[in-house]
Amino acid sequence: MDDPRTTGVAALFDALAPSYDSVGVEFFGPIASGLVRAMDPVPGERWWDIGCGRGAVVERVAPVLGPRGTVLASDISPTMVSLAGAASLPAGSAPVTYFVDDAQAPDASRGLVDAVSASLVLFFLPAPQAAVAAWRALLAPDGRVGVTTFGPQDERWVRIDDLFTPYLPPGLLDARTSGTRGPFASSAGMAELLESAGFQDVTSTEEEIEVRFAGPDSWHDFTWSTGQRGMWLAVPEADRPALRARAEQILAETTAHDGSVHLVQTVRHTVGRVR
Repeated sequence: MDDPRTTGVAALFDALAPSYDSVGVEFFGPIASGLVRAMDPVPGERWWDIGCGRGAVVERVAPVLGPRGTVLASDISPTMVSLAGAASLPAGSAPVTYFVDDAQAPDASRGLVDAVSASLVLFFLPAPQAAVAAWRALLAPDGRVGVTTFGPQDERWVRIDDLFTPYLPPGLLDARTSGTRGPFASSAGMAELLESAGFQDVTSTEEEIEVRFAGPDSWHDFTWSTGQRGMWLAVPEADRPALRARAEQILAETTAHDGSVHLVQTVRHTVGRVR
């Protein structure tokens, strides 16, 4: 973790870990479900979830793999790992080993696995192509990798993100910005990225996730509980109230009768295989 960008991401996610995926907004769970479906787990497999967060993928794949399976779950944030490891899984789930690890350079001494998953991780890494190549080296013959990235954004989310743009430093590693550039901008770009690392039979599927916020405060709390916190921290504290008010004006344009706000996020699940 000598790269200062990696160190910065680790510090960011360690700070937001206590609220991550726990503010009452269904987001990471539905996305993880889609990735698990796309990867089609088989009972008894050995699985590695890289960038496990609070365990959204783990809690969905471990029951499918069953007691003959094995799950490795790693994250660069020690607090994320601790909180994920404290969660309980249904009886009969695959045993899970949680540990701190760098997604950019995972610990290959853990042994080969049948599947590597990474949900909303790749665009935070300083060298995505090198990371995908490192993940390929973790896979047994006929193994597969599955990664989730963002597809087209809801127009309202684009407008809100644009409010932050004047404050953001170049190269900010945040999914709401870096996730729309380079290989992450299209299924073709993702296919090229995985194929350049030696993966074959690369396919992508897109799905829309409806994200419901109980109201503006719910939206605000959610943004501070995800990687978007980095965007807020780039805004001077004195400017944040005005930016929040402008964002809430955009959200108010489509507020439901009960005060809730519904946005749509398209995600892309890309799967590649080792032949």
